[in-house]
Amino acid sequence: MPPARELDPSSSVLAFFGSELRRFRSAAGITQEQLGEIVNYTGALVGLVETARRLPSQDFAERCDAALGTDGALSRLWPLVSRGSFPSWFRGFVDLEAAATDISSFQVQVVPGLLQTEDYARAVISAGRLNDVEEKVAARLERQKILAAPSAPQLWVILEENVLRRPIGGQAVLRAQLGHLLDAGRSPQVIIQVLADSAGAHASLDGPMALLSFAEGPNVAYVEGHATGQMITEPHEVRRCSLIFDLIRADALSPQATAVLIATAMEGLST
Repeated sequence: MPPARELDPSSSVLAFFGSELRRFRSAAGITQEQLGEIVNYTGALVGLVETARRLPSQDFAERCDAALGTDGALSRLWPLVSRGSFPSWFRGFVDLEAAATDISSFQVQVVPGLLQTEDYARAVISAGRLNDVEEKVAARLERQKILAAPSAPQLWVILEENVLRRPIGGQAVLRAQLGHLLDAGRSPQVIIQVLADSAGAHASLDGPMALLSFAEGPNVAYVEGHATGQMITEPHEVRRCSLIFDLIRADALSPQATAVLIATAMEGLST
């Protein structure tokens, strides 16, 4: 179990979460080991969370709330803590994404995070040999909650056709992911198109991109490369990105033809 150390609760949300967990546990008069036994996690993990050395899962936060009688205090903090699972250069985009009224996404390699199943997300994240895979999966799933909110944004996704065939996680995982795309595409808030291989050259051969629109304030664009991301705010550059997306959209299959193509791709995959 890690030794106790002084923690500045104001240094980060993770540190604040850890200090609150320690405060609640101490007030309850139980040790880290005892709390671990109650919530079915190890006492060592409790200690790591309390000292801001490990990101808690949502399940961990909820179990600690129940065990310590905190009226959901830790669970309410968890969405903020989960942001720590995102790379620093991506956190600004996540904040803006949550406030957007319209999200447009063009992806060339994978299904975008907002529409990934848990198993597909785990396979994508694991491929990068990153630490804390489960925490990163949990954070990605947390992002998706904006699609179920009363003020859910309009999501328009365009995928290159090869995304439907890349067996990320294996054929069964891909099949479930494609089924999830079909389900999502039935929502009035989600439009999915595929850019067929037969389209040839297109306006965004440089790679994926995203556009965010808001009820108030200017639109922004976002592009990303290896271990880096760039928010584009200059109005004329955002307009250029918007034009690129419109050109891709014009070349893509209709949502109806896309659904047929996805269903056909599913038929060739094992369950």
